[in-house]
Amino acid sequence: MGTIVPRKRKNGTTAYHAQVLIKRDGRIAYRETRTFERKAAASAWIDKTEEALLNPRALDEVRQDDPPLRSVIERYMAESKKAMGRTKKQVLNTLKDEHEIADMLCSAISSADITSLATDLGRTRQPATVANYLSHLGAVFAIARAAWRYPLDPAVMKDGHLVAQKLGLTGKGKERDRRPTLAELNIILTHYQAREREVEMLPMTKIVPFAIFSTRRQEEIVSIRWPDLDEEHNRVLIRDMKNPTEKVGNNVWVDIPPEAMKIIKSMPRVEDRIFPYTTDAVSASFTRACQFLGIEDLHFHDLRHDGISRLFELGNNIPHVATVSGHRSWQSLKRYTHIRQSGDKYKDWPWLGVATAPLAPKDSKPYTLPKFKPTKVAVAATAEAKPRTKATKVPADPPRKRGRPRKVRPPT
Repeated sequence: MGTIVPRKRKNGTTAYHAQVLIKRDGRIAYRETRTFERKAAASAWIDKTEEALLNPRALDEVRQDDPPLRSVIERYMAESKKAMGRTKKQVLNTLKDEHEIADMLCSAISSADITSLATDLGRTRQPATVANYLSHLGAVFAIARAAWRYPLDPAVMKDGHLVAQKLGLTGKGKERDRRPTLAELNIILTHYQAREREVEMLPMTKIVPFAIFSTRRQEEIVSIRWPDLDEEHNRVLIRDMKNPTEKVGNNVWVDIPPEAMKIIKSMPRVEDRIFPYTTDAVSASFTRACQFLGIEDLHFHDLRHDGISRLFELGNNIPHVATVSGHRSWQSLKRYTHIRQSGDKYKDWPWLGVATAPLAPKDSKPYTLPKFKPTKVAVAATAEAKPRTKATKVPADPPRKRGRPRKVRPPT
């Protein structure tokens, strides 16, 4: 049975949504929706579609072109020639492998199903993350009908996304104003310096200060390459910089402050990347250190906030700060600006000397970082910060009795 629903557009015109829906045994066996400029055209399409479906074999033939959403997502990922970012791949894999909507036929998916998906995602994720999931799924809806003639209606995704937004299931990310204090940084870097002497690990005494002075994101830090470094003009090319519309291929030149350039020059040229490590390793190391040291609510990304705010505290104008941070608009840049003082927070900071000390390659004799003597503030702060978890003493095994081993008779 076909239905026509008129809908007002923002420009005042009216569109006509025509839908043909067929049920078998109480379940939706087929559903298709089209939008028309004239009601007569919508009515004609319904009549033509219903007449075509009168053939008993027609529904079976239609079903061949009405796969479950999982198959459409897999085809989208396989046939897309554009490079796909890590986050988008992870989102699409999660949607097709872990959510019931992936088992539904394309024609059976309604806006209520999209809202239900948003509700399910929101149980373990923030509204901004849920919005990101729906956005990536919307890319599949946008081309499925035009590219492969699958009955996947983009209007369904649009309506479902709108309902989720009105219900508060999706939204913008919460703005943070958390910045690390000098005392906290002293505690963290003292912890890392001791660890770097004891075991082979990431040079976090360089990575943490570099994140502050360069204002780079952690995925950018581990991706910058020596060939992309322009030492003469103190700048570096950031490839695939994060962007709301298109990340892959968004290569941007950014300025490097002198402190960050000194840290770069202290790194050995043993690989193509300046910091040849992984994003997960850097993130996990920083998170575990903060948990162990009892430093609450401090994320690695907060170092970028601190670095951008510092540039404004030094008296730099918006265009100059943007050439360092890579932001294209004040609207996005101001979210990272939390001015607390005037002047340089890191003037005569002893840890900069540690961060700029040469780091030897792995295959050469290890370089011992210069010992940093903590300030009185750092000593006091270290005494206050207690680890959240205490080491559990594992009881020793009982002493073994000496003597001849007892013979065990085989069962009869």
